[in-house]
Amino acid sequence: MSPSRLIAARPGPVDFDPKKSAVIVVDMQNDFGSFGGMFERAGIDIAPIQAAIVPTAKALEAARKAGIPVVYLQMQHRTDMADMGAMDSPHRQRHTRLSVGQMMKAPDGTEGGILIAGSWGVQIVDALTPQAGDLVVAKHRFSGFYETELNTILRGLDAKHLIFTGCTTSICVESTIRDAMFRDYHCVLLEDCTAEPIGHGNSRSNHDASLLTIEVLFGWISDSQKFINAVA
Repeated sequence: MSPSRLIAARPGPVDFDPKKSAVIVVDMQNDFGSFGGMFERAGIDIAPIQAAIVPTAKALEAARKAGIPVVYLQMQHRTDMADMGAMDSPHRQRHTRLSVGQMMKAPDGTEGGILIAGSWGVQIVDALTPQAGDLVVAKHRFSGFYETELNTILRGLDAKHLIFTGCTTSICVESTIRDAMFRDYHCVLLEDCTAEPIGHGNSRSNHDASLLTIEVLFGWISDSQKFINAVA
């Protein structure tokens, strides 16, 4: 049995066992974080998401060396988009504005639909490509737990503590953390490994609001270096 470790965090340090932990990478894929992807094509500033890539890569390297499983969440829809809900569903309506399903030629020269399974856009960004032994879970709603096998996988790993990275902070990351907390997982979000375009130019962004909400009620806030220090 491995000894427990302490991650320096807010509102207080987190005592965790690496053997009962997993790192969750939320939606760090081309449609959100790469030039030519859905966000950038829609005029959304992807610079904050790109800034989260390097610290995330370092955190994942440390996790793998420590034997902590890495689980990627990958937002995507079926080619017929039947998993987007009815034509009047809020999920479909909001994503229609972002041209989900529209065919496009990707930067790598391939043809595919925006946010559609098998396309360039849903592939994990190159710098964070899943490694041998990592797990990838496809999802079709903001939360990684909705109609997916994520909870079954985590129970199979005997995971109790979840270390979160990914985008975007107030939408898919926070949605997944909320659902994880409801299932009694202890959630730690690495604040430099996540980003949020919404409200980015305001004095206080949605990213900041989510960090506060998670710190107060849903989990703990730390950063990549503190996590690396804890597992080194």
